Amino acid sequence: MSLEAAVAAPFRDRGRSRLGEGEFVVALSLDRDWFTPDQAKRLVDVAAGRGLVSREDDELVAEFDPASVTIPDGFVPDESVLREQSVFERVLSALVDAGVEKQEAVAAINERQRELGVTVEAAAILYARRRGVGVGDAADRALADLCEGEVREGDVREGDGER
Repeated sequence: MSLEAAVAAPFRDRGRSRLGEGEFVVALSLDRDWFTPDQAKRLVDVAAGRGLVSREDDELVAEFDPASVTIPDGFVPDESVLREQSVFERVLSALVDAGVEKQEAVAAINERQRELGVTVEAAAILYARRRGVGVGDAADRALADLCEGEVREGDVREGDGER
């Protein structure tokens, strides 16, 4: 996964699992010349959202073992790693990584969605769990999105007509 490799590189280069956020940005933008400083900051946000790093004080802490990540010779991450994946994309990626054919997974998820009348994200999570594929953070995010939707719907007061 190129996101994990891009995030692992600064930690591996320095042989540590904690780096200052500025040090991380410099490693990606100036040392490796993979991203602009703004893009490297965006990568921090995406990585934090995916649970790859956490922020403690002014430091980034790797929530995985950077030494275990293979960074191929000549590797340069694609700018697509700066885009945060949707819950569905994350679950689908986990399924494919677990050996499920992508087309098979999408078809089964769509069928589950039709059968249950739920969102595609909920159907994907249910399908992944049935296949024994862990999707804990994606499930938490989907639940949070659903709860936000309920709050938005609940914001309409009787007689208001506006949100």
